[in-house]
Amino acid sequence: MPVLAVARLWFEGNAFSPLATGAAQFAAREWTRGAAAIAAARGTETELGAVTDFLDRRGDWRAAVSRCAAANPGGPIAHPVFEQLAAEVLEDFRAAQPDAIYLSLHGAAITDRLATPDAELVARVRRAFPGVPLAASFDLHGNMPPAIAADLDFATGYRTYPHVDMRATAARALDALAARAAGAPPWHGTVEPLGLALPSFNMRSDAAPMADLLAAARARERAAPVPLELTLFGGFPYADTAHTGSSVMAFAADAGLARAAARDLAALWRVHAPAFAPRLVTPEAGLQQAAALLEHAAPGRPVAVTDPADNPLSGGAADTPALARALLAARRDRGSRLAGLAAGEIVFAYFFDPEAVAHARRAGVGALLDLRLGARLDARFGAPVAVRGRVVALTDGRFVNTGPMERGAAVGLGDTAVLDVDGIHVILTSQVGAANDPAFFRLHGVDLARVRLLCVKAKNHFRAAFLPLAAAIIDVDCPGPAAADLAALPRRRD
Repeated sequence: MPVLAVARLWFEGNAFSPLATGAAQFAAREWTRGAAAIAAARGTETELGAVTDFLDRRGDWRAAVSRCAAANPGGPIAHPVFEQLAAEVLEDFRAAQPDAIYLSLHGAAITDRLATPDAELVARVRRAFPGVPLAASFDLHGNMPPAIAADLDFATGYRTYPHVDMRATAARALDALAARAAGAPPWHGTVEPLGLALPSFNMRSDAAPMADLLAAARARERAAPVPLELTLFGGFPYADTAHTGSSVMAFAADAGLARAAARDLAALWRVHAPAFAPRLVTPEAGLQQAAALLEHAAPGRPVAVTDPADNPLSGGAADTPALARALLAARRDRGSRLAGLAAGEIVFAYFFDPEAVAHARRAGVGALLDLRLGARLDARFGAPVAVRGRVVALTDGRFVNTGPMERGAAVGLGDTAVLDVDGIHVILTSQVGAANDPAFFRLHGVDLARVRLLCVKAKNHFRAAFLPLAAAIIDVDCPGPAAADLAALPRRRD
């Protein structure tokens, strides 16, 4: 039986994040190896879920699964963690003697020593296995150094944002890999950088300008005389490396066709680049808009206000206080529509504060606590907010995603608590995670049909599950490690 070797490094690095990323952060999300990694992924909308599908469809293949690692976006990976992963991968692959190799990567990882560890891992695997077909899948927000294409036989990236096609993306890579291992003609790859670091706020795949560019890529593929795979990489500007930025990757059986297609699509993207500039309102203005919408919004569909600058899936730490401060001020303003909402009809998700959660657990449900929330890790983005709140719920922080993004994946937030602060239900967690799935709120006893205003530290991925559930979604411009205004951050690279 031919052997498919599999490994995974899925991490997005934010150079401005206050969160450290070490062994504990990977252990909290994904640090598996061998059969257990595949077993945990079965039935999930993930890349490793696609590996289980591949093995089920192709009974003539077996998998040798090495280290599979993922951590929530945050600060640079502690370099020894990367070196351990790379050593394990090479050790396991040498023992397996694979006929094909698949790497599930992100493309925007950074360590405290390496600007492009994804490319470094690919290069090391290629040097160790020069004649073995090697394919990879990437996140749409990868920062792609051009040299990476020469080390890969095939690569592809997500085509949706929010990313609801992880499984489909991996399936394309695996099918191309199996065909190449069976003797299909080789693919030739290239990366064409735009020379631009674009913010991702307007990169949603269901709306212009990104939808138009994705449509152009699919049209070019259909018109090609030989198989062609085009991937638009939006880049992740918060990585702040020399290769940070948008690019187009192309793979085709004809090297000249791949280069021409990548150049043409990159040129089209540069024309559309100004449309990617975000136009967000202040948190105060966003809450005013929400209050106005609530005058006419039908019950059962909350208005959502999101704070992308502290989005945990962009390297935020659920620690910045600006939105919470504005929300409390609006709630206490007797002239505001928000002042008249009933207790529990406003939800704030969330603050990462293990000490506050531990305090709430010691005090118990019903206890009244005086706390300072926010700016616990980083005071650059505002001072803490002083609150008095009553503990209304305690949980173990565990749930399984039910929405379209990473459906079926288990999530752990550590112990969590819910406080009633002036009628606002404020969620506190012991670990950082995304508040993008309805199951996050069900865990905390939140009935979304009863909520009128939902304030969330989130960005575009929130829309995957909540666009059909919310009456409106308003993005606001707050200070934070993933702020819309890149000039507000101490970037080393422009």
